[in-house]
Amino acid sequence: MTARLLPLPLLLLLLLLLLVACAPYAETPAADAPTPAVEPGEVEPGEVDYACKVDSDCAVKNVGNCCGYYPACVNRDSPTFPERVMARCAEEEMAGICGFPEIAGCACVAGRCENVLATPLIEGQEH
Repeated sequence: MTARLLPLPLLLLLLLLLLVACAPYAETPAADAPTPAVEPGEVEPGEVDYACKVDSDCAVKNVGNCCGYYPACVNRDSPTFPERVMARCAEEEMAGICGFPEIAGCACVAGRCENVLATPLIEGQEH
């Protein structure tokens, strides 16, 4: 009894299908979607305003997380609500991963205040 080999193109097609079937599903997170630019101050009361027109519209402020202090770039005139974040964490018995990025400054990117990290998380990453 001799083994019969598949033709090379068919074998390559089967291998390609196996590779595709094993690849993880990569759903694009909503955070990657462009955020529509809003005018500073046009957010709902009680929400943090991230809108900007120029870098100087942004400032590093404590937005809070389940561990407590958590800095982020937001509109310089926006209030932040770290106490609400902590209260929600306590109510929902949530815990966080403690620690925070070292922010060197803020940049206005596509109408939204973004962190400029002092040390990139990944080599070659800008922010």
